[in-house]
Amino acid sequence: MKTNPLFIRFYCLLAMICGCTYCARNPYASTNKVYRQEAKSYAKVLRQQPGILSGANGAIPAEWVGTVNFNMRKPNLVIIHHTAQNSCEQTLKTFTMEKTQVSAHYVICRNGAIHHMLNDYLRAWHGGAAKWGSLTDINSSSIGIELDNNGHEPFDSTQINSLLVLLDTLQHRYNIPAANFIGHGDIAPGRKVDPSAFFPWHQLAQKGFGLWYTDTTATTVPESFNKLLALRIIGYDIKDSTAAMEAFKRHFIPQDSLTGMTDADKKVLFNLQQQYQ
Repeated sequence: MKTNPLFIRFYCLLAMICGCTYCARNPYASTNKVYRQEAKSYAKVLRQQPGILSGANGAIPAEWVGTVNFNMRKPNLVIIHHTAQNSCEQTLKTFTMEKTQVSAHYVICRNGAIHHMLNDYLRAWHGGAAKWGSLTDINSSSIGIELDNNGHEPFDSTQINSLLVLLDTLQHRYNIPAANFIGHGDIAPGRKVDPSAFFPWHQLAQKGFGLWYTDTTATTVPESFNKLLALRIIGYDIKDSTAAMEAFKRHFIPQDSLTGMTDADKKVLFNLQQQYQ
């Protein structure tokens, strides 16, 4: 039986329309497919039974014995960034291009929309060369959150409200200490400045996400006070002491953009050192 040519053309046209409609509805269909494939490959690794390896003397155990005491690794740090780009859509595109080699677990748009781009248990590439305390592989122990902001403007209140909801969820889900909510500029002083001096760290600290200093009016800083040691106790990498001080002030004293530390700044640092000890 011959097929009507008009039917064939109609069917092809319908298929093209459906395909275009799907692409318009989900422009990230192809990258989502890559995500699912990668996740599936990692799941396959997790399902593998630990192998039987030869002992140091060449002895091989008679049987495999699997422990019953284990769980998933979980994040213990939250690193907050600003995107330094001009739109949420631009950032989403950046994080779905392999050549950029950068990603985050969450992206929060100016209108408050939250894009969960990566499973929290997987390792995003957001911290780069960084250090906090004794940790040097920040990506392996943290969740990265990107806020759509170019770094030269205040953060939208709607966006911050969504961030607070997300932080509350993460804190309760993974039992993350209040002191472990920090910024990219904190872990990479001299290299990164995000989130900028416009970021409302005090507002976050009032909700339990990050520490903040108390009233320093009556604070007396001892003559033996070592400001570099205090910065290191908090977590800052003091290899570049000037950059570390600038990062500290951007986080806790954003109104003071001058280099060095005033007596008032030292009081704040001394106050915080006692909280972090």
